[in-house]
Order: sequence, then C-alpha cells, then structure tokens
Amino acid sequence: MEQGKPRKLFDQQIARKAMVESFRKLTPAHMVRNPVMFTVYIGSLLTTGLGLHALLSHGPTSAGFIFAIALWLWFTVIFSNFAEAMAEGRGKAQADTLRKNRQEVKAHQLERPEKNAKMREILSGDLRKGDWVLVETDELIPADGEAVVGVAMVDESAITGESAPVVRESGGDRSAVTGGTRVISDWLIVRISSNPGESFLDHMISMVEGAKRQKTPNEIALNILLAALTIVFLIVCATLLPFSIYSVTMAGAGHPIAITVLVALFVCLAPTTIGGLLSAIGIAGMDRMIQANVVAMSGRAVEAAGDVDMLLLDKTGTITLGNRQASEFIPAEGVKIQELAEAAQLSSLSDETPEGRSIVVLAKEKYDLRGHEIHELEATFVPFTAQTRMSGVDIGSRKIRKGATDAIESYIQSQGGNFPKDVQQGVEAVARMGGTPLVVADGLRVLGIIHLKDIVKGGIQERFAELRRMGIKTVMITGDNPLTAAAIAAEAGVDDFLAQATPETKLQLIRESQKGGRLVAMAGDGTNDAPALAQADVAVAMNTGTQAAKEAGNMVDLDSNPTKLIEVVKIGKQLLMTRGALTTFSIANDISKYFAIIPAAFAPVYPELSVFNIMHLATPQSAILSAVIFNALIIVFLVPLALKGVQYRPASASKLLWNNFLIYGVGGLIVPFIGIKLIDMILVALRLA
Repeated sequence: MEQGKPRKLFDQQIARKAMVESFRKLTPAHMVRNPVMFTVYIGSLLTTGLGLHALLSHGPTSAGFIFAIALWLWFTVIFSNFAEAMAEGRGKAQADTLRKNRQEVKAHQLERPEKNAKMREILSGDLRKGDWVLVETDELIPADGEAVVGVAMVDESAITGESAPVVRESGGDRSAVTGGTRVISDWLIVRISSNPGESFLDHMISMVEGAKRQKTPNEIALNILLAALTIVFLIVCATLLPFSIYSVTMAGAGHPIAITVLVALFVCLAPTTIGGLLSAIGIAGMDRMIQANVVAMSGRAVEAAGDVDMLLLDKTGTITLGNRQASEFIPAEGVKIQELAEAAQLSSLSDETPEGRSIVVLAKEKYDLRGHEIHELEATFVPFTAQTRMSGVDIGSRKIRKGATDAIESYIQSQGGNFPKDVQQGVEAVARMGGTPLVVADGLRVLGIIHLKDIVKGGIQERFAELRRMGIKTVMITGDNPLTAAAIAAEAGVDDFLAQATPETKLQLIRESQKGGRLVAMAGDGTNDAPALAQADVAVAMNTGTQAAKEAGNMVDLDSNPTKLIEVVKIGKQLLMTRGALTTFSIANDISKYFAIIPAAFAPVYPELSVFNIMHLATPQSAILSAVIFNALIIVFLVPLALKGVQYRPASASKLLWNNFLIYGVGGLIVPFIGIKLIDMILVALRLA
C-alpha cells in the first residue's frame, strides 16, 4: 500500500490481528490504563467467580444467569480492546509499509562538501549528523539531510505516494531531502541532519503507530471525568447492597439484591460506551491525518487543529497559482512601447524564473521581437538579490534595470534622476487591479511598467466561504505591496491580509492574535517561516521545505500542498466532533437502563417500582441480561463510527451543538429502549430467560 492511500475500514488482515490483540490486552497492566473498562474487567472476574461458586453451591441465583452476565461483561471488555486494536492496527499497517522503505544502504561520505573531495564508502547506519555524502543517479539518499551542493530530480514516491519526481537543490526552500528516497538524475551533496534512529522516517513510524500515541489534554480531562463518574456509580451501587439487606429485613419478605445484579447495574450505568471507544477515537484521528498524507508530530497537534479559528495562508502557490505571468507592457509618457518591450526582454534573458521567461515570451509574441543570443550581446547580466530587489543587464554604456517600484525609484534617485509621476500612477493602477508592477529603467530614464498578473485558483472563494461558516478567519500573507495584496484578497475572498510580510511581522501577527484568544494555524516551507511556525498552535511544514521549517512545525505535509491546511482543520474538527458525539450518546443511553435494571432488581422488595418497567420486559432476569447484552453490542456497532469519524459539515458552533444533541443525545436516549426490548423478546422466544 502506498503511503497516504486509505485502507478499507475493516481490512480482514488487520481485523484478524486486532481480534488476537484484543485478547492479549486482557492483562491487569493494560486494563488499568482505562479506569472505566478496568472496573468492567474487575466485574467480569467477579461474576465469573460467582458463577463458579453458584455452580458448586447451588445458591439462590442461577449459575446459568450469572455465567450469562459474566460472558457479556467479558464481551464488553473484549469489544473495547478490539476497537482500540483496530485503530492501532491501521496505524501499524502504515508503519510496516514505511519500514520497508527504511533500509541500510551504502553511502559515499566526503571529507568536505566538494564533489572531488576524498571519499569513503560506509553504511548509512554509521552516518552522523553533520556528515557530507555524495548521492548520484539511481542511488538512495542514505539519511535525512539538506542539499548543500548540486541539483537533482528525486523520486519520493516511497514516502509521499506521488509518482512524479521533484527537484531538490541547494540554497533554497527545496533543499531538504529524506532518507530512503532515490536520485533519478544528476547528483547532490547532502549534509546529514539526523543521527541513526532520529530520521524523519523513524519519526513517522513512531507517530503512525497508535500504541505510541500520547493522550491529549482534552482526552486526559475527559478520562478524568469518566473516572469520576465511574467512582460515583461504584459508590452508589456498593451502598445498594446494605440498603437492600436492610429493606428485606424490615419487610420480612423477599431477598437481598444479588451481587451479580449490582455488577450488571454498575456496568450499565457507568460510561462504558465512550470509555471503551475513547482511545480508538484518538488513534483513528491520527490515522485519518496520515491518510491525508500529513504526519502529525503529536495527538495534541491534531486536536489543536480542531480548535483553530484563524488560518494564515501564503498568497503564492496557495491562493494564487504561484507563477505570475507578464500580461502587458505599460510605457511611460514619451516612450514607445516597442522600446519598453525590448528593454524588458533584454533584462530578462538570464532570468530563469517563470516570471522572467513570461516577459521574454510576451515581448516576442506580442511585439514580434526576435530572441537575442546572449553570447552575441557581449552583455554583463546583473543578478537579482534580496538587497537590491532588482536585476538587469549592462550592454556597452546602457544600464538596463528591472525590479520593484521602490527599488528602481531609489536607484534612479541615487544617481540624480527623477521618478515620473505618470509611472507612479501606473504602478498604483496595476496594484489596484491585483497585479504586480515591475518597473524598467535604462540608465536614468524610466521606460515603463511590466504588469505581472497573479491568477487566483479556481474554487478558492468557495473554500474560504466554507471556512467562514466554520467560524475561522482567513489571513493572506504576502510580500506584495498593500494595494496588490488588497486586490488579491478581495478577489480570493479572504477575511484579512498581511502585506510586505517579513519573518518579524508574521511572528508579531501570530502573537497578537494568540493574545486575543485565537488559536492560529499556519503553513510554511522556508527557513524564514520557522519562527512563525514555532509560534503557531498548528504549524504545517512542507516536506519540500527546509530542515528548519520541518523542525519548527508540529505537522509535515508529505504532498507539500499549502492548501492542505484546510483539510487538516477539518480532520481536527472531525476528531473533536466524534469524541463529543459518542460521549453524548454514551451518557444518554444510560437513562434507558434505569428503566430496565432498577425495577428488575428492586421490585421484589418494592413492588411499586414495577411501574418503571415501561418497556414491559418479560422477567427480571431477561431485563438485566438484555441491558447487559445491549451495553456490549452497542460498542460493536459504534466501532466503525469511532474509526471513520462523524461526518463534518461546516456550520456555526451553535448549529453543530444542536445537531449533536438531536442526533446523538435524543438518538442515544431512544435507541436503547428499542434495542433492549428487542433483545428481551429474542431471549424470551429462545427461552433463554
């Protein structure tokens, strides 16, 4: 199975292993981890002992009845273990697939990061953090690291499940490489970033194995609540025995309530349904994240995703298609458009970015400018730098420059020139339309503007509207000027934007939002995103990104798709909804059992209690046994829901709460009455009670 591809809900192989595992979990050391099911486990042992005693001593309670109760109590415990084992089994199956990709391979270790450096061959298990290795065509990358020299095509299908190879190169945000992936062309020198046993693949394996999942704070809190309720019901049921003995003594008739009946009453009233499924719900939530090709570093991160109410999204590649295209040339006053197009083309000949290539193509196709041969020009090209924010070309005495408006303006003014007002107005007009203006100058003369157009992704407006219905605020982050950012934000339908973003402003925005009580989610891939990712409550790092980004995030998207953040939030909300729905159902379905067991247990002493037998159950024995059987079977029927999760539809919190109450509250109240009555009728028809 490829990583990230969903398995069937009940894979036969996983189900068989889970059934075996559910019996292996029947040890006190394991059962004590779940207080609710541990008390059921003790009740199972107690009733089994009472059955053996009744069989040997012929006591007042039928041995067959006691054994029937004991059998269904054991089934309750086993079904709970089965739900947990199924969830763990799905994670372990993912881990087994990943382990096949982890293998000891030969590595070419270098003395220094140069291809002609002295090299020795060692096993990948002997590599240490900071080592340099050379990886050439058709070789496996021996361990996690960062490309420091070279560029290569890498097959990452073993990790991501995607067959298309990806580019990995030094010096950018696509420098991170993963151990176990294969170089399919060219070569890389990689600096190893992890010691043996600490690789990303190792971490993935440990994360997807449900058995190693840490409980989240909310889950711990719910466990404490369930344990408290269990203790309350345990005390109540324990005090009923002396009360029953006192009542029989005072009445001079009847017999005290049997311990078996008290155990059955306790098990049916305790929150066994959610207690039996709670662990499976959490493990299955992480499994669904894996199926979406997102590795969560902890259960806490998945849970936090469900509470997120603010998303920070990069404009480029997330909201827009990513590759801005030159759409028109806008000449300055007194400049011919042919002159501007030629200068723009010359300044872009060495620019291999999609934007640069689109400028050359536009000049050639729209203005019939032939392509120039670089070697014929005898030109000196000026590369783009983050400091100058412009590039260009020197041809003889001509100094052609192309870049951001403020960069060209500063360049012109530093040489004693003036920036034309009509060009400034044109820049503002392009920005208002949502475009990105680049200004072209030849010496001190500003020639005009290149209009680069961002294309908003199809359907993105609908997705943001969906998030708004979920109560989530969306904020677009971009390095563009405020006018351009405002136009794109309006077209895409985001709630707010942060223009001219820097690592410091991103971090400040997150901190201010968190101070206001918001939980913030963010996606990023670069080293410059690392501070903000470390601060965000949910931080999804791209697998193609830098090692710094991966280490700062608490999730890694193997597909490196920034829009996956929306899917992550949905999965987190589904986890919280599933836990809440099944908790509501578990508490609601206990009510019916009052009407089944209490009249059956106390009617012999207090005949007036028979009025509460509203289900008209045949006999006290069938009433008690029917309630216990239903209590066991309902866990079985809810296992698929715990594994698959409650279907999530975007809506306000109040509407979701109301729907939860109607479906799982009212449903949890009604279903047991029907179920217990049907089981009672079957027991009577089969003459088993």
